[in-house]
Amino acid sequence: MKEIVEELIKRKETIATMESCTGGALASAITNIPSSSEIIKFSAVTYSNEYKIKMGVSKEIIDKYSVYSVNTAHEMAFNISKYAKSDFGVGITGKLNKEDPSNSYGKNNQVFVSIYYKEKYYDIIINVENISRKDNKDIIIKAIEKKLSEILWKD
Repeated sequence: MKEIVEELIKRKETIATMESCTGGALASAITNIPSSSEIIKFSAVTYSNEYKIKMGVSKEIIDKYSVYSVNTAHEMAFNISKYAKSDFGVGITGKLNKEDPSNSYGKNNQVFVSIYYKEKYYDIIINVENISRKDNKDIIIKAIEKKLSEILWKD
């Protein structure tokens, strides 16, 4: 994550996150890097549908595709980017080793990540193992770090 933070600082670009199943792990990984305050604009942990909707995620998208979908991750990434006026927006949603009575749809141990940047979506679908939540979060953060690297250094 250090190289990504340094590159964003160099480019004078910013990032914001809306996380659900990772509970702020991405924001934590970013803010563990010195000088990250120059690039992280805002982070929200929106576990409930109610707060995803309050942050701009369309209830119709959740109802149609489920909260555990790439469509919801798109909404999360786009809306957090617009809310924070950041260059990058990252939305993360999924189920990690649990049943969710509020959201019966969605495959267990599948995580959807969307990165919104320059009016494009870069998506990751991660099938995680039935292992600890911490280990699963580490897998997710590494996948996001890889995708951000691909985006930043593809130019």
